[in-house]
Amino acid sequence: MTLSQKIADLKRRMREASQGGGQKAIESQKAKGKLTARERILALLDPKSFHEYDLFVAHAGKDFDMDKKFLPGDGVITGTGTINGYPVCIYAQDFTVAGGSLGYAHAKKITKIMDHAMKLKVPIIGINDSGGARIQEGVNALAGYGDIFYRNTMASGVIPQISVILGPCAGGAVYSPALTDFVFVVDKISQMFITGPEVIKTVLGEEISKEDLGGAKVQAQITGNAHFYARSEEECFEQIKQLMSFIPWNNENKAKPFPKKPPKRQYKVDDIIPVDPTEPYDVRNIIKALVDDSEFLEVQELFAPNIVIGFARISGQSVGIIANQPMVLAGVLDVDSSDKAARFIRFCDAFNIPLVTLVDLPGYLPGIDQEHAGVIRHGAKVLYAYSEATVPKITVILRKAYGGGYIAMCSHHLKADFVFAWPTAEIAVMGPEGAANIIFRKEIMEAENPEEMRKKKIEEYKDKFANPYVAAAYGYVDAVIEPAETRHFISHAIEISMNKSESLPKKKHGIPPF
Repeated sequence: MTLSQKIADLKRRMREASQGGGQKAIESQKAKGKLTARERILALLDPKSFHEYDLFVAHAGKDFDMDKKFLPGDGVITGTGTINGYPVCIYAQDFTVAGGSLGYAHAKKITKIMDHAMKLKVPIIGINDSGGARIQEGVNALAGYGDIFYRNTMASGVIPQISVILGPCAGGAVYSPALTDFVFVVDKISQMFITGPEVIKTVLGEEISKEDLGGAKVQAQITGNAHFYARSEEECFEQIKQLMSFIPWNNENKAKPFPKKPPKRQYKVDDIIPVDPTEPYDVRNIIKALVDDSEFLEVQELFAPNIVIGFARISGQSVGIIANQPMVLAGVLDVDSSDKAARFIRFCDAFNIPLVTLVDLPGYLPGIDQEHAGVIRHGAKVLYAYSEATVPKITVILRKAYGGGYIAMCSHHLKADFVFAWPTAEIAVMGPEGAANIIFRKEIMEAENPEEMRKKKIEEYKDKFANPYVAAAYGYVDAVIEPAETRHFISHAIEISMNKSESLPKKKHGIPPF
């Protein structure tokens, strides 16, 4: 065979191997409003940057007539490419080939590209669209999942791991995304659940749709398993590209700096917080008034909205922002918001992203439901995450900082590098009303007009304790600043602490309150 004939033969084999499950299967995929695996990769990566590997890998099944079947690529496409020039490793399960089911060779392709990502120290992106373990391959399929989970764990905190759910992801398969850093879901397309509706109906006699059981909205809003929610695959890919611009390649680098841009003119920090300390406001407007170009990529926007987390830039440097949201439950910390904040803090710390914390909360959410749900254990996660973090930590107390909430939200006592407070800050064990009722109880009860005395004592407590100056007198607040100066103070703090070096006590690892 001549060289030209061999090249022709190569091209034929490549066409056959890259055709997916055939035209009928592709049309079925399209009818569900879904792109094919190959289209997804090409839509996400920079043009002409994708290099595919292991195209000719064959499946390992021999039973149930599997040895007679041709499964192109064994139902998964793997390779490398770039996103905005950013190198990544990527794989995409192909639902048109045996339902994207995971067998031995399928899993080996995924673990191989994951190993490449670790060696090359670049992010790994996994696009999940699979019916689950390939039953015909038995325990080999289960072994494949275990191999993937192990690599997810070893890569955690070393390289960014991104999971994109663009179809079913059921049973044991869901644990790989759960072990990664960010999970993206798309409305009406994504499905995640341990036990499917059919099993639930058989065991419990209850009927439920896949969408209601583990659809995109459920995972983004109720369970918190998903970090980004999109209405289309195209919107999802844009979200991924935006995220990639804020994070570094690996834990040995810092995120790429961008040119400094001022916030947009419509966001004026002085005008956002109401005069009435009990009136809510949207803390996202504060964030947009402080960050470059007012660009803020919120993470887990729909889940536990009483706390806001996400990425932004200040003076061109990526920062992770954690902020209480007074518009929801007065910004209190509870079970879900504690989990949400703690996980985000640990990601930023692992990948050298400075933390900016904006504080306005009355404390932890009281109530029997929260106590029984383990608010003590969950709330401790925030304390642990902030205490353990060694990246630059800058805190700004905007308004309320009461009780355990004051300590938890990156106070100096948890080794914040800089703590600033606005003149509107109220730093105390509890709110003035509750404190006055306890401290001055006897005087109030014995007064001729108890209600007037109560009001007087509340004002007395406010004047003496509900302000930033007592904390500043002890050095717990580094500077009381005007709101308009906030961006300047944060920017300077980040600039002078970029080479911060802090080591933790020598140990194998800590034991967080999981």
